Amino acid sequence: MRFIDPHIHMTSRTTDDYAAMQKAGIVAIIEPAFWLGQPRTELGSFKDYYSSLIGWERFRASQFGIKHYCTIGLNSKEANNEALAEEVMELLPMFICKEGVVGVGEIGYDDQTAAEDKYYRLQLDLAREANLPVQIHTPHRDKKAGTIRSMEVALEHNLDPHMVIVDHNNEETVRDVLDRGFWAAFTIYPNTKMGNERMVEIVKQYGSERIIVNSAADWGISDPLAVPKTASLMLEKGISIDDIHKVCYQNALDSFGQSGQMKESDWLENTTIDQSQKLFNNSILRGGQLPTIGEIRTNPVFDSNIIR
Repeated sequence: MRFIDPHIHMTSRTTDDYAAMQKAGIVAIIEPAFWLGQPRTELGSFKDYYSSLIGWERFRASQFGIKHYCTIGLNSKEANNEALAEEVMELLPMFICKEGVVGVGEIGYDDQTAAEDKYYRLQLDLAREANLPVQIHTPHRDKKAGTIRSMEVALEHNLDPHMVIVDHNNEETVRDVLDRGFWAAFTIYPNTKMGNERMVEIVKQYGSERIIVNSAADWGISDPLAVPKTASLMLEKGISIDDIHKVCYQNALDSFGQSGQMKESDWLENTTIDQSQKLFNNSILRGGQLPTIGEIRTNPVFDSNIIR
């Protein structure tokens, strides 16, 4: 069984995480642009960060046999710095059409301020013009109202719901998202957002259509193996292999694949790694470490012992 994690912030993770993810069956990931834990103060920090998502991080993932994609956008928290946000909006068109960019994201609301609304709307227009999927960050506070508002604004801007992935859902938002025809993504976090057991119940109740599982693993307490671990628990709880395949792989491919940048052949036809390679004269190896060179498993056996 193969897995896709369509929302994971690998900039904050280690090479050990990449190795564990590949071993657990993750073949592709999507890294949304987000904030850095502290506010950026200069446009150049955005430019360098976006460049790293399509450059170094893409390369680093490839060294472990994982295909890396990203979404590019101005996150909701930093939209409140309007002077800087104006500059970032000028920068975004330079990046959203780069190779490996599968959408505009993650964008939306945090505190649901007027500034957040302004730049969310501008980025929706940008995504529509570029014919790219949108990855929406729903707010942690007042989530249901914020989620509904996110969808209503997307519809106001003539976005096709099938091009919009609404993320960080929970039990109080899932029905609204599915009924409106949007993709409903769920973040599996330890203790917060959505847990494994709760995700199992969501799939039992709502099925697997347009439902997506991700980890959103970042600098905080999070788990880069959340997708395969949730798949393992689903299997134990009697959910069918077909449904697990859809929520932990196929739905992510179908939604973000609408960008034209993400195809299954990207990882099925590229089955070798060469860790002797360098990017900008930099390597993932240190000291006297020997590179791994050769075939990778493109259809790993689903071994629950790997991810426990």
